[in-house]
Amino acid sequence: MTVSFEPTVLGRTGLKAGRFGLSAAYGTPARAVEEAFEHGVNYFHWGALRRGPMAEGIKRLVRKNRDKMVVVLQNYWPWAKLMPRSVERALRELQTDYADVLLYSTLRRRPNQRAIETGLKLKERKLVRHLGLACHHRPRFAEVEKEKIFDLYHIRYNAVHRGAERDVFPLLPKKDGPGIVIFTATCHTKLLRRDCVPRSEKTPKAGDCYRLVLSHPSVHVCVSGPTNLKEARENLRILETGPMAEDELAWMRRVGDHIYAKRKGRVSVSSRTPCFGE
Repeated sequence: MTVSFEPTVLGRTGLKAGRFGLSAAYGTPARAVEEAFEHGVNYFHWGALRRGPMAEGIKRLVRKNRDKMVVVLQNYWPWAKLMPRSVERALRELQTDYADVLLYSTLRRRPNQRAIETGLKLKERKLVRHLGLACHHRPRFAEVEKEKIFDLYHIRYNAVHRGAERDVFPLLPKKDGPGIVIFTATCHTKLLRRDCVPRSEKTPKAGDCYRLVLSHPSVHVCVSGPTNLKEARENLRILETGPMAEDELAWMRRVGDHIYAKRKGRVSVSSRTPCFGE
């Protein structure tokens, strides 16, 4: 399948999004939000750590561009009673009438039915348009997909952790399937550290990690969390560079395998699975 970094439709949500997204978790400044939007970035994940600077950037854009934005609110679902208040407060802070996605965040379990019903009521009130799920337990996505409750998934996927190629991507429908958004593309910066990379290999930059993720044909958006304007500008360059060639994918695969093997305490490193495994 041919891959490009042009804007895409997030599966059955019908929402049009740029291939690159921004997260508030690491202090993304307001100016970075505005500049990113000027370069086609419109997926804004206001997540667990709702930083004020990113909120300011979103507010500035909302005034004239709300219909062109995808605003995602993250929620930790066990406290169903607090969900409506949390969503209402977030919408007031961002000065928007609705969120495009209410993202349930969980490590392994399916959100409980009470929390899901609360989210569905928020949809009825038109405070959120879609429900999404972020999860670290890969088999969970294929299970919940049968219910068609969630229209979008946030999935962990990077050069070190490529199990989604086996446990998630091939098990989700291509026709009328969910939007797929990737987080932790840098493996919590392990892929960027010289001491984690084999001596014979060059050290990846953040942009390399994002390009690898976006080169997979199943992925719609990759989310990043720049800490300052310089990082944000450097990250945006990937939109011009485009997908990785096979030799670049092989390099990232070798680096990822080395880090994975090192983490597991293995002496030798072997390729666990092709990057886009058959």
